[in-house]
Amino acid sequence: MLHFVRLLIMAALLLPAACSKGPQAPQTRTAVTIVCTTGMIADAARNIAAEHATVTALMGTGVDPHLYKPTRSDMALIAQADIVFYNGLHLEGKMIDALQRAASSGRRVFPVAEHIDASQLLSPAAFQGAHDPHIWMSPPLWSRAVEDIRDRLIEHDPDHAPDYTANARRYLDQLAQLDAYANRVIASIPESSRVLVTAHDAFNYMGRQYNLEVVGIQGISTESEAGVRDIERIVDLLVNRKIKAVFVETTVAERNIKALIAGAAQQSHTVIIGGSLYSDAMGAENTYEGTYIGMIDHNLTTIARALGGDAPPRGMNGQLTESAHQ
Repeated sequence: MLHFVRLLIMAALLLPAACSKGPQAPQTRTAVTIVCTTGMIADAARNIAAEHATVTALMGTGVDPHLYKPTRSDMALIAQADIVFYNGLHLEGKMIDALQRAASSGRRVFPVAEHIDASQLLSPAAFQGAHDPHIWMSPPLWSRAVEDIRDRLIEHDPDHAPDYTANARRYLDQLAQLDAYANRVIASIPESSRVLVTAHDAFNYMGRQYNLEVVGIQGISTESEAGVRDIERIVDLLVNRKIKAVFVETTVAERNIKALIAGAAQQSHTVIIGGSLYSDAMGAENTYEGTYIGMIDHNLTTIARALGGDAPPRGMNGQLTESAHQ
């Protein structure tokens, strides 16, 4: 009996070791962690990575990237991310040092404008030698940034390269449809009325792409201040060209636009606010305007209708709210 008890004890001790040598359960691969500075970049990353990544945008609705300062929680997210995407071209002016420090410490930090040919970048005189960073205002140009995000994801996670490639192709097809819509609705504006007056110079790439004359009261950054002479010059343009509408932006104060309207009124010319445009940030989360395509669709439709063009009341995809055009 004693010998039998000893055998049972030995079997019990050996059982865990024997079990540990059996087949192991497959390890679940964690999703790629992506941090993006702006919503436009995050939207592209989500469309390409889909279920293979978690994507966080540091700047939300109505946030001005020119003025944004990273918080401690932002820096923690950057430090923990597998990949960090930012626009570059000094858009994130107050974040550049932090992003460059992260890159120099070995983090995978990439500006999405990095591989856009310099010949395609604008450097208006008011920008004092700097490139215009608002590349997302041209869907064809933004497509190049999308391709760069795709390539970086494939480089980091080659196992899912077929999915990233297919997802990017589908998204790029949607951007091509957006570009075709833009050409159609902007061309419907009477040629003499194709003047886009906004609070700051965020729409130059859109202007070049679709033959719109763009006039921004402020320069490259919303930090710059418009002078009295700037306001007077634009008022004269509105009066002489009989431009009927100007536009406010969701991330820029309206005071300069209101000064234009008041100045035109003093010369007996009525100018209205044609609508609110998304410039440096997208619309609210979980709305159509909270996507890149919805943001640009909204802008194009609002501009065309206010300047006398022929655009559908509810935009390219029929999803814009009626209030967007009031």
